[in-house]
Amino acid sequence: MEDLEHRRAALRAAIADEWEYELRESPELATTIGDYRYNDRWSDVSLEHVEQQKRDTAGWLARFEAIDIASFPEQESLDHRLMVRNLRESLEGLEFKDYEMPVDQMDGLHLMFAQFVGLLPFATAEHYEQYLGRLQTLPQVLEQVTDVLRQGERDGLMPPRFLLDKTVEQCRTIAGPAGEGNAFGRPVVPMPEDIPPADRERLRTGILAAVDTLVRPAYQALADFIARDYAPKGRTEMGVWALPDGERRYRYAVRRFTTTDLNPEEIHELGLQEVARFEAEQAGICERLGFTGLHACRTALASDPALYATSRQMLLDRHAQYIGHMQAKLPDLFGLLPAIPLEVRSVEDYREKEAAAAEYHPGTPDGSRPGIVYVNTGDHEKRSLVGIEAVAYHEGLPGHHMQTSIAQRLPELPPFRQHGYFGAYIEGWALYSERLGKDVGFYEDPHSDFGRVSNELLRAVRLVLDTGVHHKRWSREQMVEYFRAHSAEDEPDLQAEVDRYIVLPGQALSYKLGELEITRLRERARATLGPRFDIRAFHDKLLDGGALPLDVLAERIGSWMEGYR
Repeated sequence: MEDLEHRRAALRAAIADEWEYELRESPELATTIGDYRYNDRWSDVSLEHVEQQKRDTAGWLARFEAIDIASFPEQESLDHRLMVRNLRESLEGLEFKDYEMPVDQMDGLHLMFAQFVGLLPFATAEHYEQYLGRLQTLPQVLEQVTDVLRQGERDGLMPPRFLLDKTVEQCRTIAGPAGEGNAFGRPVVPMPEDIPPADRERLRTGILAAVDTLVRPAYQALADFIARDYAPKGRTEMGVWALPDGERRYRYAVRRFTTTDLNPEEIHELGLQEVARFEAEQAGICERLGFTGLHACRTALASDPALYATSRQMLLDRHAQYIGHMQAKLPDLFGLLPAIPLEVRSVEDYREKEAAAAEYHPGTPDGSRPGIVYVNTGDHEKRSLVGIEAVAYHEGLPGHHMQTSIAQRLPELPPFRQHGYFGAYIEGWALYSERLGKDVGFYEDPHSDFGRVSNELLRAVRLVLDTGVHHKRWSREQMVEYFRAHSAEDEPDLQAEVDRYIVLPGQALSYKLGELEITRLRERARATLGPRFDIRAFHDKLLDGGALPLDVLAERIGSWMEGYR
């Protein structure tokens, strides 16, 4: 017994030490979850530091593998299993040197730094002092980014040229506005009244000076470098197959994002089947709307001005309205409920052109910063209202916000699991959540129900397009042609989606594969438990372990069902 307790204590200590390491290595992560000890600094993204991280990761793996977990409680055994899995996967991923491509139009570091401002605390003078420290060192970080890009060029690791042109425009848009009008200057308007006036004036002056004399010139220099020296050498082929060791690189991305052993060909064929299934369901809704064919229905809905936003605010209001309706229904579906507030905001103007239609950013576990659903309100007159209901359930409730908020506050889980990321689980849950609106009687408007099925169809199309470009070597034109033929997406979203799949290989597969597995587990539980099946208990079991790989999730649900026997 003494040996067992000693080994369990060793695991707990290793987990705690490794988490502290993660927070030191990523001050942005620490800030995001409400730990402000490193709030005056950025991550070291230099190539030299990557080599140190490789050594550190190997050291952590050796420490955890040396712990004998025989006779450990189930949850602690799972902690160990997930930690070892994460570390091994990280080491494998570092072999591909994706860190040498840190700039793209979807989630490049140049965007992350600017977006990050919206996640920072600005309640005290100390917060502003820390922010000023970050601004003053940001030019050095952007210089590190430039050095990394140069190494990527030498190693043949280059994003597509035409997408790099978009990053130039983004950098210049961020660099353009001066003072308070800049994304980095906005925190000074207003400043809290309980900060002494002299401190307010000093900090305001210092921050705006840093923005105008340090940050903006650094962004302009990065834009000039990409435009002049880097983008012209970008790759001309769209698929990751064109990069060194491209086929193995894509297989790794598929496995990492889906947590399955499915190969690209299997996923492509599954995608084609799912596209056919949801197009048939769409056709049925079109018949109820009075149309005789799917193409005619899509064309009519796409050209009906009554189904488009008339203002940016309308898009925000619709998302908030549907989230509010769903919140009232949550007790019918769940015992576990989110305690962190949720807000709906517009995507920042400097990334409207490339951003998705909507996305979720988590709040802090203590609720001091709410979860945020960012809605792309750019080109509002071209944005259909048809799919908003499903998007609201996906990004907000009971989707990302609910799952993330619950995971962050599960007391029995160590922090690395409370904040863990497994794409197929997280995105699969959010897609599954769209369907839950149907289960509680929503989507009463057939146009909105058409939008729900359109969103399902989009995730099926992603299986085809992601594997199409990265496995079957499709061109961008082939991707767009297939997309237009098999979806009702708005043109701005369609174009942004295609470019997203190109720069984030494998990520788009996680939604549909995760949702299919969660649905399969629900039907298996319903068939196994019969009249004892309780949807609330099932959902709580899905959520009370945090994000998990799909294979581990299936084992956990299987054990839960065994407990009923």
